[in-house]
Amino acid sequence: MNKNVERIRRAKRTRSKIRELNSPRLTVHRTPRHIYAQLIMPDGKVAASASTLKVDIKKECGYGGNIKAATEVGKAIALEIKKIGVTKISFDRSGFRYHGRIKALADAAREHGLEF
Repeated sequence: MNKNVERIRRAKRTRSKIRELNSPRLTVHRTPRHIYAQLIMPDGKVAASASTLKVDIKKECGYGGNIKAATEVGKAIALEIKKIGVTKISFDRSGFRYHGRIKALADAAREHGLEF
C-alpha cells in the first residue's frame, strides 16, 4: 500500500466514528502549499470554511505551507464557527498525523473558543 491509500483508510475510520457521534466536524486538508478547513454539519452541509487562499489570510502570512499560515486558518475558522453559534465540534484530521501544521491549526482553533 502507498501512503495516500493508508491515509484515506485512517480518514474513513475517523469519519465513521464521528458519524456515530452525530456532531459537527472540523475537517482539515493540507497540501504542500496550502491548508484548508471546513465545518461540516451532521446533515453534510458545509457551514463555514477557511483556507490560505482567502485574501486576508494570504496577506497576513504570505506563503501558505507553514505553521504560521495554519495558525491563521485555525483562528479564522474558529471565529467563523463561533458566529454560527457552534462551540462543540469533532476534529477530523483526514488521516494526517497530528503534528506540525495540523496541530497548529487545532491549537489555534481551541485558543479561540472551540471545544473538541
